[in-house]
Amino acid sequence: MAEAVSGSAGSGSDVNTAENSTQIAMAYLQDEKTEGDIANLNLGELDITTDEFILDEVDNHIQANLEDDLVKEALKTGVDLRQYSKQVETELQKIEQASIKDYIKESQNIALLHNQITACDSILERMEGMLSGFQSDLSSISSEIQTLQQQSVSMNVRLKNRQAVRSHLSQLVDELVVPGSMISIILDSLVTEQEFLEQLHELNSKINFAKELSFRETLACSDIQDIVDRLKLKAVSKIREFILQKIYSFRKPMTNYQIPQNTLLKYRFFYQFLLANERTVAKEIRDEYVDTMSKIYYSYFKSYSSRLLKVQYEEVADKDDLMGVEDTAKKGFFSKPSLKSRNTIFTLGQRGAILSPAELEGPILVPHTAQRGDSRYPYETLFRSQHYALLDNGCREFLFLSDFFMVIGNSALDLFNSIMGKTLSMFLKSMSTYVSDCYDSIAIFLCIHIILRFRAITAKRNIPALDKYWDAVLELLWPRFELILEMNIQSIRNTDPQKLGVLDTRPHYITRRYAEFSSAIVSINQTFPNERTNALLGQLQAEVENFVLKMAAEFPSRRDQLIFLINNYDMMLSVLMERAADDSKEVEGFQQLLLARTQEFIEEILSPPFGGMIAFVKEAEALLEKGQLDRLKNEEARITQLVRGFSGTWKQSVESMSQDVMRSFTNFKNGTSIIQGALTQLIQYYHGFHKILNQPTFRSLAVRSELINLHHLMVEVKKHKPNF
Repeated sequence: MAEAVSGSAGSGSDVNTAENSTQIAMAYLQDEKTEGDIANLNLGELDITTDEFILDEVDNHIQANLEDDLVKEALKTGVDLRQYSKQVETELQKIEQASIKDYIKESQNIALLHNQITACDSILERMEGMLSGFQSDLSSISSEIQTLQQQSVSMNVRLKNRQAVRSHLSQLVDELVVPGSMISIILDSLVTEQEFLEQLHELNSKINFAKELSFRETLACSDIQDIVDRLKLKAVSKIREFILQKIYSFRKPMTNYQIPQNTLLKYRFFYQFLLANERTVAKEIRDEYVDTMSKIYYSYFKSYSSRLLKVQYEEVADKDDLMGVEDTAKKGFFSKPSLKSRNTIFTLGQRGAILSPAELEGPILVPHTAQRGDSRYPYETLFRSQHYALLDNGCREFLFLSDFFMVIGNSALDLFNSIMGKTLSMFLKSMSTYVSDCYDSIAIFLCIHIILRFRAITAKRNIPALDKYWDAVLELLWPRFELILEMNIQSIRNTDPQKLGVLDTRPHYITRRYAEFSSAIVSINQTFPNERTNALLGQLQAEVENFVLKMAAEFPSRRDQLIFLINNYDMMLSVLMERAADDSKEVEGFQQLLLARTQEFIEEILSPPFGGMIAFVKEAEALLEKGQLDRLKNEEARITQLVRGFSGTWKQSVESMSQDVMRSFTNFKNGTSIIQGALTQLIQYYHGFHKILNQPTFRSLAVRSELINLHHLMVEVKKHKPNF
């Protein structure tokens, strides 16, 4: 309180002192204004008496002051400016004094305000100090955070490095460590157990890993090398014993070797393990398997082939069984043979069914069953059974070799040939012996197409193992087939019609042989066409056509010649159309020949009863075309005879002609067709006869009234057509 009072007293004395100083200063200013002082006053830039003052600027200044409102008011009232100036100064002094009084009056408040401002300054100063401290603290925290961040990044890098090292080390340790369970299973378990196979995989990976480490000269590898080697030797020994036992089991009689093969395929990793770790043992097993299976296949197929030959037809074609050879009682080509003892030579019959998918891939023959039932088969059936067994076993064996021994390409083919080569050579040798003395061309041709189909089957299965064998068989069969075909062609070419017995207008047995044989070859050849075969068939057809013409020439009358030709052409065409396509060259050729000879025969049979009318129609039509029909104007007697002769005898003539035709032709359908053609031709001729007699030249003839109505004739003729 004392300090506050003394402060207040001090403040009052300061106010009084300030007031006295102001009054003294104002009095001094009023009393000191003298003329001398004004005269000595240096106005500087405001001195208008100097030469430097610019009159233009003074004018502008005066003009600006004159525009002031107070100056304008003073000038209007005519006030003296000096007086007015003094008045203004007086008022200003009063205002100043009033302001000083107000200031003195409010001095306490001002002093209080001053104290408050001082207090605020001190508070703000303290706050400034605190904020400065906060700022320094924040700076230090930021640096610490930065340091922590750097430490965190560094620790993260170290962690990742340690984790990477740990993964590699843990993998290394896992690969190096040989568990006790592995040792016990490899030593004590059977190789057929699943756990042995699993541990063998693990052992194989450890062996490979140890090899890799040995190249890097890793010291840890030496710690496990001895244990791994011992386990490997034990595993190799057990696997070798197991596989050899399975291979030896193939040798037991009546063993289905496919069963142990399937067992070996389940454990194909055993051979892979041996191949990777003990190539000597792997080669021993492979050689043992090749030797065993080679002997098994050779023995099986040799026995099977010899047994199959026992159920072949006892009588087979020989060199005299050719198409052009005379049909004697000894050969009996078309006497009814016993199908149980002999197959047909030129007729396909049911033999072509061997190429159907059902029989081609059907079960193989069982020889002892066939013998028990006294069954006999043609060679192509035995050939199919033998080679389907070869195909089936060969495909299975090739797949087994590729899978178990892990071979592909030429290596697989070489391994297959080392097993099946002996058997295939035996097949080719046996076939070569048979083919060299075979004259059954249909059997040979069926065997060719069996091989072509089997080759397509192996190609579809993607098994190239037998491709060379198929080619070798075809190289044996094709030349023999062509040779037999050429022998048949030559036999027909050398045939002497005068040595073939009594002449007969019915189809000749040689043409029947040709028809049956050609239809057989054409029907078989459709699936896999061969140009060489087609060319030989063309030669054979040409020789047969020549033979038929030579045989027809032996008949004395043209009528019998035509009957013989038509019967033979019709028979050959009928047989061919049963098996060959309608658009084949053979069918088209014989159709043209048959049509030409049939038309000639119709003219031949119409000539005896109606020859006069036919000759007149042809002669008259020729003259009519030339415009010379009047040359026949004097033929009234001839025309009358023709009209009356036809009207009186045509029914008997048609009936006799029909009976004669039906007796002459063996094919009832063909005879019917010829009769219909003859009657149609007769109606056409009679229609032409009508047209000629309707010409102006003959209209005056009285005999025209005796002509038979054409429509009536057609109705009557239809009655004489045989019903088929």
